[in-house]
Amino acid sequence: MKRKLSMMKKNLFKTMLSVAISLILLISILPLPVKGESVITPKNEMRAAWIATVQNIDMKPGMNVAQYTAWVRQTLDQLKANKFNAVIYQVKPTNDALYPSKLAPWSSYITGGKQGKNPGYDPLLIMLNEAHNRGMELHAWINPYRVTMPGESLASLASNNVARTNPSWVVKYGKQYYLNPGLPEVQNYLISTVKELVANYDIDAVHMDDYFYPYKIKNEVFPDQAAFKKYGTSFKKVDDWRRDNVNQLVKKIYSSIKTTKSDVQFGISPFGVWRNQSTDPTGSNTRASVTNYDDLYADTRQWIKDGSIDYITPQIYWSKTLSVAKYSTLLDWWSNEVETYANVHPVNLFIGVADYKVGLDSDKAWKNKMELPNQVIANRANKIAMGQMHFSLRSIQKNLLGYATILKQQLYNYTALTPATSWNNADQPLEPTSVQANKVANGMKLVIQDQNNIQPRKYVIYRFEGNEVGSYQNPRNIVDVVYNSKGNTVFLDMSANPNKQYTYGITSLSATGVESMDAYVVEVGSN
Repeated sequence: MKRKLSMMKKNLFKTMLSVAISLILLISILPLPVKGESVITPKNEMRAAWIATVQNIDMKPGMNVAQYTAWVRQTLDQLKANKFNAVIYQVKPTNDALYPSKLAPWSSYITGGKQGKNPGYDPLLIMLNEAHNRGMELHAWINPYRVTMPGESLASLASNNVARTNPSWVVKYGKQYYLNPGLPEVQNYLISTVKELVANYDIDAVHMDDYFYPYKIKNEVFPDQAAFKKYGTSFKKVDDWRRDNVNQLVKKIYSSIKTTKSDVQFGISPFGVWRNQSTDPTGSNTRASVTNYDDLYADTRQWIKDGSIDYITPQIYWSKTLSVAKYSTLLDWWSNEVETYANVHPVNLFIGVADYKVGLDSDKAWKNKMELPNQVIANRANKIAMGQMHFSLRSIQKNLLGYATILKQQLYNYTALTPATSWNNADQPLEPTSVQANKVANGMKLVIQDQNNIQPRKYVIYRFEGNEVGSYQNPRNIVDVVYNSKGNTVFLDMSANPNKQYTYGITSLSATGVESMDAYVVEVGSN
């Protein structure tokens, strides 16, 4: 039996009652939040885990294809069970690749051998397919300028690494080598690597973190004076030229992504402080020893103004009580930036949270298992922040003090949709053409068919007990999110009781996360 239901025609009383009950239940198990903070589980929230491959932080080297695939599946199953909806997978940790590339050598972090050694399989493709099989987004994480880690020589790099074929592109600062951000040929090369990545893989986003110009080393000058003399003639100060180099790269990468695949997002996760108020009255009320603007030459505000990013994830890796850089102070500052300066198009604000500090940091606040969960609660109360990204996988898995269990049981207890980027395309998709629902031995089987000209990217599976449709705004009614499988998508609801009657509502999500107005409604089960 099929019924179409407009999602705009919902029972307001049922929705309010359901939300009130959820709030009461959550308050009963959570510590009392500070004044004004909310614990209502949002329907749309980024819940991402960084998977760091550099120096094999989160991934061991030397796995064959069977071992790697098993590790990926186990990892993603755990994250899925914890209601995470995205992974930020580091595919270019240095000037290398965890996928077959014509522009960069194979990363040594996949094989554990010399850079350039082929592992015999495509790590990115396996991770991507397995993530999508679980309804999870994959953001491909790149580090553009970094060539080596400390102490590594250029001779240790593969012979086809551009740092070796074009040594004039490279500078040494401290114990590391970098591509010189001030060279146009370096910018062109980096843009081409992103274009190759986006063209060849069905990724949901390209992600850059906080490594732009390297963190400053005392009494050492970054060696780009020759490039400044040649290319920086329109700038009086080298600092302004450096910032412009990064701004131009960000703009050009954004443009390259959009011309290749317009729906693929571009996000950046910068260091948590733009500038201190003591330096700039519009900066944050912090006393950070490092800032984006002055030390890393990353003018994060300008990217928000230019509309050259889709999301920004400041790494607010400090506690709510640290006097020099309070979490809440920075959460409010970044929220104000996004509200004030997103002139070209909106920018989603996610927060980078420091799972790696739980139970381990010298700041005693991190000895409290509620420090990080309370930061998630603060993000929700803030209303501008649309979720968080957790650094990193191994800390989530270690679950020190049981903090990740608290997240799972009390805050990530329902499925959430990743926030939309409607400014890339606001068109609302149509609901599926048809859905067949049948009881099977281990649950309920849904076959979703779509013959619409414009295919949705995902479907949202809502489930209601009995033969009545409930609220589409309450996340407790979301069973799962599934990627469209070429118009014929099969979903097995193993959490359903075969002896019960259910009403399913299936909506479509566009490639930019816009949900259909209508749901395809189907009843299945006993009675």
